[in-house]
Amino acid sequence: MSAASQRVSVAILGSGNIGTDLLYKLKRHSLFDLVLVAGIDPDSEGLARARALGCATSADGIDAILETPGIQIVFEATSAKAHKLNAPRFREAGIMAIDLTPAKVGPSVVPCVNLTDEFDLQNVNLISCAAQATVPIVYGVSRITEVSYAEIVATVASKSIGPGTRQNIEEFTNTTTRALEEVGGAARGKALVVVNPAEPPLLMRNTIYTVVGENVDEQAVKASVLDMVSQVQQYVPGYRVTVEPFLRGDHFMTCVEVEGAGDYLPVYAGNLDIINAAAVAVAERYANVLAERQLTTQI
Repeated sequence: MSAASQRVSVAILGSGNIGTDLLYKLKRHSLFDLVLVAGIDPDSEGLARARALGCATSADGIDAILETPGIQIVFEATSAKAHKLNAPRFREAGIMAIDLTPAKVGPSVVPCVNLTDEFDLQNVNLISCAAQATVPIVYGVSRITEVSYAEIVATVASKSIGPGTRQNIEEFTNTTTRALEEVGGAARGKALVVVNPAEPPLLMRNTIYTVVGENVDEQAVKASVLDMVSQVQQYVPGYRVTVEPFLRGDHFMTCVEVEGAGDYLPVYAGNLDIINAAAVAVAERYANVLAERQLTTQI
């Protein structure tokens, strides 16, 4: 049972594809009170949808959030460049920022790998959709055997990414590469992203290649990876293995795909679904930590 007894006031900054999909997830969640959706385009579809769902909206961007009292968490769904400017202002205001851009201001988090109770830091980075899909697999291998190199190829439908993500492609690949090493446990990583314009759009698909040492226990690695898949599925039901890990020479190959919940874009947009589901998982833990600390103070 959740420790949180009061709803946590949250806001979304960014009314593009990610922010709009997140809108639906937060509106139906019992822990959160979505008090504001802010963007910079007054005519954006995301703000229109938020208003239709009864949310307060603003086209004044971060200023609107900072002027709204009581906000405890902001989900930043703008761009890496914008978040680097916004992060100090959120910190000064005492608002926790869950960063869905590849800005890498705060520590990188993949919920099933390194989500802890330590929320003294006011900024958490969700890295990228590719990292959320592939780092658990790399970690599943590296906790059994040394991984000298990890390479991932993430393929996403062109229709599932907006202008903010397109502007961030370089940061996206660099941040994902670092996460394969820092969170996934690989000695060296490489991330490649393919934006596929196919019609009809394809589901998000990911290929993970991990180079390992000699005399590795193939069955132990397979069991570890499949355990990580089960953990991701607890917050992303559409996450599944299409090719189970198998050893070929000095490396394991694994393939996974992500089917979205269809909250905003159709189910092919699993890339939106997995990073937003990860953001909600982080916010849930933060809300429970806040509640636990309040209970401790009252005792």
